[in-house]
Amino acid sequence: MTTHIATTPSYAQLPIIDLSAADRGPQARALLHAQLHSAAHDVGFFQLVGHGVTKAETDALLTAMRAFFDLPEADRLALDNVNSPHFRGYTRTGDERTRGARDWRDQLDIGAERPAHVPGPGEPPYWWLEGPNQWPAALPELRTAALAWIDRLSAVAQRLLHELLTAIGAPADFYDPAFGDHAHPHLKLVRYPGSAGDGTDQGVGAHKDYGFLTLLLQDTVGGLQVQREDGLFHDVPPLEGAFVVNLGELLEVATNGYLLATNHRVISPPGATERFSVPFFYNPRLDAKVDPLAFPHASTAPGITTDPANPLFAEYGYNELKGKLRAHPLVAERHHGSLLTPA
Repeated sequence: MTTHIATTPSYAQLPIIDLSAADRGPQARALLHAQLHSAAHDVGFFQLVGHGVTKAETDALLTAMRAFFDLPEADRLALDNVNSPHFRGYTRTGDERTRGARDWRDQLDIGAERPAHVPGPGEPPYWWLEGPNQWPAALPELRTAALAWIDRLSAVAQRLLHELLTAIGAPADFYDPAFGDHAHPHLKLVRYPGSAGDGTDQGVGAHKDYGFLTLLLQDTVGGLQVQREDGLFHDVPPLEGAFVVNLGELLEVATNGYLLATNHRVISPPGATERFSVPFFYNPRLDAKVDPLAFPHASTAPGITTDPANPLFAEYGYNELKGKLRAHPLVAERHHGSLLTPA
């Protein structure tokens, strides 16, 4: 795989958005909306500062996360997601796939802590995605920190979505009913252990996210790349205290392509260098049907990018289930063989 590095100054940094400007009066909020509008329409990615998440909150999560990856392998494998029909738990390095190719990272997948919802007769199969997490018994602080992070970032993402919708002239609360008390947030604690040693450098392959918003906390190692309008992938420089935000496919579909869901990937760090990242996915209820957004710029929307290999469904749960079945083939084969398409 060829790695394209940014050389043009205009690609040196994504737009930087200060969410706290919403509280600094009409003029500052108007400027915030202009910047958000441009970033979401032209790029689909930006760096978010002024979000209110403190260093103490961040450190609590990162400390617990590093402690998890320092556990003996047997303790991590006790949480193997192959044991979970809900796709929760630990994925060892190389067991996840993006577009059929192996991702060189290991991770812990966490969602809202809820009882297992085994689909009953006539219920959609995506209800399998709802269920309990798997936690390491030796590290109770991880459960505390991770669930607190889900709550904290859900609030930040909701506020950001309200400001973004306002920025393009839509009602701020238009999608609130799609979330409510039964939203389906998703948190990953990810470690990239370095290069695979076989000449491949796919930490995670090029993809778009399929929810509303993703807020990524990345460390200082780097490796995240975003595909820009020149078709090349450009590095996203780590910015202290910022979240890297990208729009998911639901917002692209809801705005008929006016807002962009952008391809991105991670290149493995060199040698044995470790990279840690924490993506948080702000997703609606599994049974939410995402209505088209009415907004003043709708007539200029270019239409969505269609991909025959990646059909999009009206109900969010079907999109997430499709992604999970592809990304975690071992879980799919053990628990969901009836949902797999015969070769």
